[in-house]
Amino acid sequence: MIMLCTEENIEQVLMEFKEYATEVDVEFVRKSVRAIGRLAIKLENATEKCVQALLELIQTKVNYVVQEVIIVVKDIFRKYPNKYERIISTLCENLESLDEPEAKASMIWIVGQYAERIDNANDLIESFIDGFKDESPLVQLQLLTATVKLFLKKPKDNQRLVQSVLDLATQECDNPDLRDRGFVYWRLLSSDPEAAKVVVLSEKPLITEDSSLLEPSLLDELISNIGTLSSVFHKLPETFVSKYRAAKVYSRAEVDNEEEAFISDTPNNATGGFDMSEMGSELAQVGVSVPTNLQPQPQFQSQASAFTSQYGGATAPAAAGAPAAGPPRAIWLPPDQGKGLGILGAFVRRDGKVFAELTLQNFLNAPLNGFAIQFNRNTFGLMPSASIIQIAQLNPGEAAQYSLLLVAGGQITQGPPSTIIQIAFKNNIDIFYFQAELPFHVLFQEDGKLDKNAYLQMWQAIPDAEERAGEYQMRLMDVDAFTKKLESFRVFFVAKRQMNNQEFIYLSLKVIGGILMLLEVSFTPGIPSCKCALRTSRTDLVPLVDIWLRHIFQA
Repeated sequence: MIMLCTEENIEQVLMEFKEYATEVDVEFVRKSVRAIGRLAIKLENATEKCVQALLELIQTKVNYVVQEVIIVVKDIFRKYPNKYERIISTLCENLESLDEPEAKASMIWIVGQYAERIDNANDLIESFIDGFKDESPLVQLQLLTATVKLFLKKPKDNQRLVQSVLDLATQECDNPDLRDRGFVYWRLLSSDPEAAKVVVLSEKPLITEDSSLLEPSLLDELISNIGTLSSVFHKLPETFVSKYRAAKVYSRAEVDNEEEAFISDTPNNATGGFDMSEMGSELAQVGVSVPTNLQPQPQFQSQASAFTSQYGGATAPAAAGAPAAGPPRAIWLPPDQGKGLGILGAFVRRDGKVFAELTLQNFLNAPLNGFAIQFNRNTFGLMPSASIIQIAQLNPGEAAQYSLLLVAGGQITQGPPSTIIQIAFKNNIDIFYFQAELPFHVLFQEDGKLDKNAYLQMWQAIPDAEERAGEYQMRLMDVDAFTKKLESFRVFFVAKRQMNNQEFIYLSLKVIGGILMLLEVSFTPGIPSCKCALRTSRTDLVPLVDIWLRHIFQA
């Protein structure tokens, strides 16, 4: 609700939270009060309404409600200093009801921070000092700092008080954090009070509300699962449930056409295989509506045969009926295996993001719809940003193209690394399983270039024992042309040198997930091969680099 709240609907949301705060479930009430505080921090123009709502809750005189309000008001003071201090007197009226460490610490912070505006601040602080030894470390630390603040702001009246607290902290407490802080304050106050003011009374950084830090694509998915634990954990269901049935969702293109949700099953073995038997049984339980009398039309039957024979595993242009655009695509799902659905696909990198470019074609005599996709766990945790394919319907003989954004937020497989992506694809007919090859360079990031010093430091930081080396046959003998070719794949030139009739080039690249890799390639004039040394913290990925380099050197 906090994520969905705006200045337009703040009154309705506040009314809801205030209602929640009157429930009998104490923990639920606490979270409701904290939610009001988060709204105050998130929406500056609505802060006044949130503060007023908190004051109304204080008037209930319910102990745990009052204490929770004091905790969130402290955060509001930190976000908006010198703006809502008029309510301090109301907070001080409830000082005797505080019995929870966090609420006590928050109230002590408020008194210390605004000591110059509270006439009896020293009396309030002293009331806490009486039980100093029995308080929790959180309260003791806050009380020590607040007393020093009080002394720095009102030195004439509080010298005895600060001396008493410093004695307690340094001589009668066993907590090392408390004792060390006490000695630091004591040394500052005795040697340079002005320096103490700079340190203790310095302006604190403003706090922020982090509910809007989620990626928009992930937020869309969480909203579609708002009635589930997914919206509580801020994670997609497949990342924490071994087997689940997704919540019913509505795509933007199908608002008026309710679709069955995508039924998925997270793999249950280390090799990453799909358990098709369980998937099939779950699909049967759901009762997916399948069109009757499905037969390939005669004119589509010949197209399907041509589709399979022409593209069978090789690169292919877009299917007939779809506009020819984008990179060459390979056949991922032949029509005979897809029960009339053919899929061409390719993994590409565009604008710093990874996409699966898909072409779907219907070879049946009935429309296809309800498209959804899921990736099995894989080496890089690559997954679709959204499960639903936003294609409303494919009529008989029709084809459509779709760009599917991929993100690195899925489960990571154990075992040897691989660039094979196992895929489950659903429509209103069935769920289909197939796999596709992910070109390794699609995962190379645009920010992989290192300067010479950073390269050298990282190279020296990786032990010699973790270096991997190999020899590669190559077609392109021109070193500069070869370097330019690698740059097109985001393998960046760092430096070059010549030694003993050999030429060395140094390269860097960064794989998705921030994995840096360093290359040293040596060439000998007249010899159609080169030697390459690789250093990286992820030596398990070296086989994938080796395969990719052999392909590039020979291309």
